[in-house]
Amino acid sequence: MFPTTLLVLALAGAAADPAPSPSAIEELSLRQLLTIRRVYVDRLTGGETAAQMRDILISSMAGSQLFILTENQDRADTTLRGAAEDLVFTNVYTSSDSVNAHANVGTPRSSASQRSATAGISLGENESDHSTDRRHEAIAAVRLVNKDGDVIWSTTQESLGAKFRGASADVAEKITAKLKEDFDRAGKLR
Repeated sequence: MFPTTLLVLALAGAAADPAPSPSAIEELSLRQLLTIRRVYVDRLTGGETAAQMRDILISSMAGSQLFILTENQDRADTTLRGAAEDLVFTNVYTSSDSVNAHANVGTPRSSASQRSATAGISLGENESDHSTDRRHEAIAAVRLVNKDGDVIWSTTQESLGAKFRGASADVAEKITAKLKEDFDRAGKLR
């Protein structure tokens, strides 16, 4: 009977301490953004272009002047980690249409005079199209991690390029813009 009493008390204690709501977790994460002073941008995983994406991201974040960016990971309050890829590829489109019609008419007779009549018609049209389209696409998924290893902010951004900048630069700008937006939201919670 004693283990049953412990079980009832444990369940009662669990019911008294409910899990935090998603909005409470988001608010806590936003408040933690306000405590960041220095950020270290770690190497991004991904293809060969991940190192270039890291440099573009550092430049974009430095322009935002939200934090001091440091190359010394030990001095940083948080670390920006993630993965990035910048791909150039070619889409190939091939289509083919054709229309054909055939008709034959025949009236063969089998008699001593051997009369026969046949007719035939045939039409056809064939059209095919082949085109290629060169595309450029970049994607990055990044997160800010505090010294305890907790993720306090994250985003995923992608781009096919913008009017006056490439896909990687556009992704870096989108990440920085999202960070600034969330930083401003955090400031309003004060």
